[in-house]
Amino acid sequence: MDTWRKCCVPKEMSLIDVLKNIDTYALQLALIVSDENRLLGIVTDGDIRRGLISGMKLSMPVEYVMNKKPIVAHVTQDKMHIAMMMREYRLHHIPVLDEADELVNLYTLEDLVYVKKRDNIVVLMAGGLGTRLRPLTESTPKPLLKVGNKPILEIIIDNFISAGFYRFYISVNYKSEMIEQYFGDGSRFGVKIKYIHEKKRMGTAGALFYLPKSLNKPIIVMNGDLLTKVDFGEFIDYHMKQNAVATMGVREYSYQIPYGVIDYDGVKIVKITEKPTKTYYINAGMYVLSPKAVACVDEEKYIDMPDLFNQFLTKNKKTTVYPVREYWMDIGRIDDFKQAQIDYGGEFDDNAD
Repeated sequence: MDTWRKCCVPKEMSLIDVLKNIDTYALQLALIVSDENRLLGIVTDGDIRRGLISGMKLSMPVEYVMNKKPIVAHVTQDKMHIAMMMREYRLHHIPVLDEADELVNLYTLEDLVYVKKRDNIVVLMAGGLGTRLRPLTESTPKPLLKVGNKPILEIIIDNFISAGFYRFYISVNYKSEMIEQYFGDGSRFGVKIKYIHEKKRMGTAGALFYLPKSLNKPIIVMNGDLLTKVDFGEFIDYHMKQNAVATMGVREYSYQIPYGVIDYDGVKIVKITEKPTKTYYINAGMYVLSPKAVACVDEEKYIDMPDLFNQFLTKNKKTTVYPVREYWMDIGRIDDFKQAQIDYGGEFDDNAD
């Protein structure tokens, strides 16, 4: 269990018990939450000390001394922006809320300053023809199309580097020589890059057959046309905590039915819902696979990731989902590419205002 979760206490907890909690878990604060996991406030030992000086008793509820309007971050914000917030407000901790304003994490200054080196292999699928992006891809492979001032694939690799990853395999096919010429062996980016040459179409999982057979750590596999601010370190840590054979990043997708929907029993109308919105989770094109999962791709043949996951489900092997709440864009069409250009300055450009 994450330590920060142990620091979540109800508003009715006494000051003395909150002090004991703060002392036990050494985060120097407690998070006051509701039954619905909503953040109600934050309290530090300093807040309690000032309360006692003003005449409060240790038996009183913590809600009387908590900061009811703490500075918070949201899951859509990347670590760089959160670190800037912490420096601006001179904070050592900052709670993270999701789109429903539920508490989902607590960053400490150490989390944002220290980047753990990750030995896990990252496999980037960059061999597609990019037919839906023609005519842009007639002379340039999709991974080298520029969003802002960088190729899509370079932005992806930069994000992995910022999370501590340095071992890459890029699966190539269409105009592979252009991709290899641009990235080389990775030395100019401070990383190691090797290439998987698909002699024929292998699907989104088939190229894993060419990886080393001596893997001893989970790997990340990701489509080479995705822009996202997912924390890849947290992604792989989540997978390991779940002890799963494979984890799929999933994205919430909603659409509105433009008609009234009728529920009925026999010929009797039970309910009429006007233009309801349906919400599903879709495959976000990023995966963490255990060495055992990679070993299941033991033939040189075409196979897509969903088919590989279905194999695991058939064999009752544990697979999990990782909800992607951060920025995410699948650049599959011209409109997506244009939108990515608009988004780039606010999401990825370190020099943007």
